[in-house]
Amino acid sequence: MLLLANPAVLSIFVMIMLCLLRFNVFLSIVVASLVAGVVAQIKVIENWSFENLGANLHTLESSIINTMKMMIEGMSGNLSTALSYVFLGILAVAISKGNLTKVLIYKISLWVNKKNTLFCFLIAFVACFSQNLIPIHIAFIPILIPPLLGVMNLMKLDRRAVACALAFGLEAPYVCIPVGFGLIYHTIIKEQMIKRGIDVSIADIASVMWIGGLAMLVGLVIAVLILYAKPREYDSKQIEEKFEILENVTLQTKDYLALFSAAIAFVVQILSSSLPLGAFVGVMCMILFGVIKWKSMDKIVEDGVVSMAFIAFVMLIASGFGAVLDSTGGVKEFIETVASMVGGKFGGALLMLMVGLFVTMGIGTSFGTLPIIATFYCPLCMELGFGIPATILLLGIAGALGDAGSPAADTTIGPTMGLNADGKHNHIWDTCVPTFIAFNIPLLIFGLIGALILG
Repeated sequence: MLLLANPAVLSIFVMIMLCLLRFNVFLSIVVASLVAGVVAQIKVIENWSFENLGANLHTLESSIINTMKMMIEGMSGNLSTALSYVFLGILAVAISKGNLTKVLIYKISLWVNKKNTLFCFLIAFVACFSQNLIPIHIAFIPILIPPLLGVMNLMKLDRRAVACALAFGLEAPYVCIPVGFGLIYHTIIKEQMIKRGIDVSIADIASVMWIGGLAMLVGLVIAVLILYAKPREYDSKQIEEKFEILENVTLQTKDYLALFSAAIAFVVQILSSSLPLGAFVGVMCMILFGVIKWKSMDKIVEDGVVSMAFIAFVMLIASGFGAVLDSTGGVKEFIETVASMVGGKFGGALLMLMVGLFVTMGIGTSFGTLPIIATFYCPLCMELGFGIPATILLLGIAGALGDAGSPAADTTIGPTMGLNADGKHNHIWDTCVPTFIAFNIPLLIFGLIGALILG
């Protein structure tokens, strides 16, 4: 109960509860920020007598206004990340207009027909490219997966295995590879640690986060070969008409130019270590090469911005929330309290990973979780005696935990969008629960053991 009196802890608890009750994530974080500011001020007020009621109410009013100002100022911490999402949204929409990924999936489906295990692993492999080489995120799923449902039905393939394959491709690359969305994720880890006095580089982070990728690979293998390997029949009509449509789809000149533009964006991103710059160059190349027509430019840019606007603003507001938490003083109090009750490194690492799991399950984005938990984790890791590699691993995996399995995460919403095209795939029981089991348990185990080994 003493912990719940802490403004930082109480505000995070409020945020998680609101998100789990399906209250809007963006609004939940704003409410939690205001709770943190008000509770911190209440703890300062000493005299709550009736005579001082007016003055105290005025103080609380000022506290709300100041908290809002502080939250807005703190949003600047994730401006680069938000801009990256916007440019990637434009890139995704432009690529989705062509036939590039449609042809790729069609050819793969013919090759692996009646080979369920190979089909799942190839879906996971192709999905990985949506996070780095061709960073279109979940935009490819509703375009490509529905036409393949007929093939999956003929193969009697359990769609829960495909949901796990897609979730793996959406999450594992950003966890362990600093390219595309992975560069965003690793950059957030870097910036948050530097902000709290721990000097690290992208290379330092990548040298540790492969452990998270390995954990997810183990989870994928278990899901495909053991958990969801049995045949499963679906009482639905074959969607052969949509599949047949892809037979006549061929690559056009603009598809090759789109691929070339994406490659240029990839190279620029690597050379500059700047995803916004790489994505911007990719978009400009598509305009110059005619992939994005001049007359349709406004529409594509608008659709791209809309597709990523929400997650971009969640990132901004999460950074503002982190700034408010820093200012309340509750973080230091929390660290001192937890450090005395966790029972050493094992207890501390387990607690941090579990908290990360619940926060991400609540807000539905690992990228938005990092600025929130970094406020606690970096100082707590130092207090417990963890080195820099172990701190990186705990922060990175704690952020990733819960992305697979959260009803509000793109990692689960994307697969459901594609696999439920015929209404035979339940979001909670066929996507959220299977992906939660397949990936969060290995991530938790590997994160805990890895942190203790790294020290």
